[in-house]
Amino acid sequence: EVQQRTRVAMRAYGYYEPQVNLRFDDKQPPEYVELAIDPGPRVTVQHVEVRLEGDAATDTAFTDTVEGLPLTVGDPLLHAPWDRMRNRLANLSLERGYFDWSFTDRRMEVRPFEESARLYLTLDSRQRYVFGDTTLDGHHIEATRLRNLAPFEPGEPYLASDVALYAQRLGQTNWFSSVSVRPRLDARRELALAPPTLGWWNSVETQGEASLPQGPSARAMAASGPRLSASALASVGRLHAPQQPSMPIDVVVAPADRHRFEVGVGYATDVGPRLRFAWHQPWINRLGHSLEHDFFISAPEQQLTGIYRMPLANPLRDQYQLQYGLRHRDNEDTRSSEASVEFARRWEFDNRWIQTVFMRATYEDFTQGNEEEKVLLYYPGVSWTRVRTRDPRFPTWGDRQRFSLEYSDSVWGSDADFLRMTGSTEWIRMFSENLRFVTRLGIGAIETDDFSKVPPSLRFFAGGDRSVRGYDYETLAPRDEDGQLLGGQQMLAGSVELQRRITG
Repeated sequence: EVQQRTRVAMRAYGYYEPQVNLRFDDKQPPEYVELAIDPGPRVTVQHVEVRLEGDAATDTAFTDTVEGLPLTVGDPLLHAPWDRMRNRLANLSLERGYFDWSFTDRRMEVRPFEESARLYLTLDSRQRYVFGDTTLDGHHIEATRLRNLAPFEPGEPYLASDVALYAQRLGQTNWFSSVSVRPRLDARRELALAPPTLGWWNSVETQGEASLPQGPSARAMAASGPRLSASALASVGRLHAPQQPSMPIDVVVAPADRHRFEVGVGYATDVGPRLRFAWHQPWINRLGHSLEHDFFISAPEQQLTGIYRMPLANPLRDQYQLQYGLRHRDNEDTRSSEASVEFARRWEFDNRWIQTVFMRATYEDFTQGNEEEKVLLYYPGVSWTRVRTRDPRFPTWGDRQRFSLEYSDSVWGSDADFLRMTGSTEWIRMFSENLRFVTRLGIGAIETDDFSKVPPSLRFFAGGDRSVRGYDYETLAPRDEDGQLLGGQQMLAGSVELQRRITG
């Protein structure tokens, strides 16, 4: 048996006539067996013929796979590349909508006495299916919004990756506790005609009024006239069958819980002990609106924020947002109480950049060093953001960019005139399995005639574990004559870190 298995294993590498000898040690019973193998002559490829029939013959995914076969005439025979190509063609057929595919020829003719092999493979893909109608079941959100998330339209060529992407997008909305998106494979059977059954009832009158013969004499009389046989009728049916078969898509979803609560307790070097409480409502109505509240408490800062999202035609990319915020700060020389409300329009583009245009109103009562002010600001703004990452829990690769412009003017009743510009970028790369490189850069500038009217929430401060390490939280900024922090009108801050994984 050992010899037989060895010979079979050698065939995968083109050795069909190996000599296998067994050698045993002198102990009884033997403790080990030694195999002495003479592989013999190696079979080489003499002929390769791979044919594509049906719609796959013009599909580049199939032609590229065939052209990429590493076996050519004169090469030593290896089973693995041939098997991989055959399996790849089978997988492509299902991934790209050739559900009626079959191998009409699949042969590997090996002639050990000639040391040659002939390889034959013919794939008949038949017609490629297109996407059919999408059926939704169990949904509590408007069907139009769910269909807008589909990356395909009825009539487009079927792709399994598009089906998976549709399921992913539905899950990203947070509207559902479970999502299932599947092609209705049984629909193929509806395209096949039943086999014809011979008999007088399968004949159709081709002259005059069509009628069914009644009784034996009528059937005998009818037999002398021209008839269209059942097989011919089936052929006509095939001629008039749809040129492109379609595959319906079935979507089954279950609503997510309407309320989610999160509580977190932690410690940070910037703010010390901290507590966070969040209340999320992933869906409120059939339009898919959602609401989030976030309450954050630490010694230097307490904050309550909320955001009401109103998705538009493409829920993941386009939406209106209504935000509110209450914030109190008492850190170093800054004491501030702030209330704000903002209305925004958000777009996400194909290149993953997010553009947000907003109008914000802010009231802030603050003391910054020796300055005390109460200001009411109305200012529009625009921001551009992009985030790319792999494994968000512990990113090994990623980057983040953000740029924003904000403008306030007393013309529309704002208490301060200013133009504020900010930009930041952060990059993460892995040098090895345990070494991570992190770099950050932040810039900002405020153009104004009266800096004292600009509240602390808009001034620039640096320092802390997310800014310049080695300095306390927001303690890097210009100071007044008494040494108290004023905040900066311009900022340029950067850091470079090399982090090493200790465990985990």
